[in-house]
Amino acid sequence: QVQLVESGGGLGQTGGSLRLSCAASGSILSIGNMGWYRQAPGKPRELVAAISYGGTTNYADSVKGRFTISRDNAKKSVYLQMDSLKPEDTAVFYCNADVWLLSTARRNYWGQGTQVTVSS
Repeated sequence: QVQLVESGGGLGQTGGSLRLSCAASGSILSIGNMGWYRQAPGKPRELVAAISYGGTTNYADSVKGRFTISRDNAKKSVYLQMDSLKPEDTAVFYCNADVWLLSTARRNYWGQGTQVTVSS
């Protein structure tokens, strides 16, 4: 079994910063792509940023230049540094990971979500 546990959400101010963390644990052989998604009320879940095992990144246009995704493979963790926050960044943020299990099966997992609220 694999768990993704997020932390670091909360209340931020317009123009301010927040940092999200996500740590994976369980019967993990290796982790491939990791990413952050978000879902605002009444809207579909959308990709915010993703990073490959080797560090290749991609971002949603709405966050380019403001958010930075990074990972620590040894710690099985992914991070999202969010700067220049805007009220429209308010959403529940979810961690996602492609995991190769010790059984060599490949599965995709989601974290439980962490609320980010940006006040104007």
